[in-house]
Amino acid sequence: MEDIKDRITEAKARIKELKESIRQKSQELNDTTLIHAAANVKEFDPSILGVRRELKGHLAKIYAMHWSEDNTHLVSAGQDGRLFVWNAYTNNKIHVIALRSHWVMGCGYSPSGNLIASGGLDNLCTIYNVRSEDPQLKPLCELSAHTGYVSSCRFLNDNQILTSSGDMSCILWDIETSTKITEFADHNGDVMSISLQKDNNMFVSGGAEGVAKLWDIKSGNSVATFEGHQADINSVKFFPDGQAFATGSDDATCRIFDIRSGRELIQLTNDDILCGIGAVDFSLSGRILFGGYDNNHCYGWDTLKGHQVFDLKSHTEKVSCLGVSKDGFALCTGSWDRELKIWA
Repeated sequence: MEDIKDRITEAKARIKELKESIRQKSQELNDTTLIHAAANVKEFDPSILGVRRELKGHLAKIYAMHWSEDNTHLVSAGQDGRLFVWNAYTNNKIHVIALRSHWVMGCGYSPSGNLIASGGLDNLCTIYNVRSEDPQLKPLCELSAHTGYVSSCRFLNDNQILTSSGDMSCILWDIETSTKITEFADHNGDVMSISLQKDNNMFVSGGAEGVAKLWDIKSGNSVATFEGHQADINSVKFFPDGQAFATGSDDATCRIFDIRSGRELIQLTNDDILCGIGAVDFSLSGRILFGGYDNNHCYGWDTLKGHQVFDLKSHTEKVSCLGVSKDGFALCTGSWDRELKIWA
């Protein structure tokens, strides 16, 4: 038994040495930085973003929101135990769904606009058909296999959905049969957020142990691990072209990682901003990264120059979720102040 323990200790030490050797070799090939390479790129000229709509109706903290791909509707989830489906142009509530658990943490809209999903501390992902003629909108199905809370959910299509959980795993589900297709397990802490690559072949996850992982959906394997954060990663989001992704963390930094080189490209931080980031999303071009911060602000960062270009202050409490519409014309922010705001 002691021999096995010694061998495990030696193997861990060897792994640590190899990781450091790889890091050093990679550093030697790092001939420039993103900011230096973009030195001759014109400064971003920010247009004025203002609040165009205020969506009110939640009676408790809002934890999650997600746009429909029609650029008009969005779904939001609050700890009042309700899902709201909104028309962002008219401020109208299209559906109000009472959930069995008030502790909801994530929600998602399917690409077709037919389905929405929610998950939370009941360890379930519950799916609803918003095109149903049933006025009560009873659950279409409940997906049960996680042993921890469901933190995030994203549809691949109307028959498959991906979930992340506090049980340190992600699961790909078959909605029609309510069965697990693939389990993705390689994190050493709660999985807080997921983002799908645009072709749905890969996804990235962010964990409470401060690392992000890139996964091959078909094989079920983790193909890369991205380190650097010093605290929980609360949110991850793919760059529009799918070749990089952003992270937002409790260490007060947003970072952008390139999946081809396996390296961090840039840190987006400010010595005057010393709070965590709960949500991130890119503008349509990827030039701006929006972050929702615990100090009630939403900041927009120039991803090439590395500095802050927007300070969107309207919420009175923590900005817990945000998203840019598919066409890039609108930004929605959700907050613990129980309001959603549409910026354009």
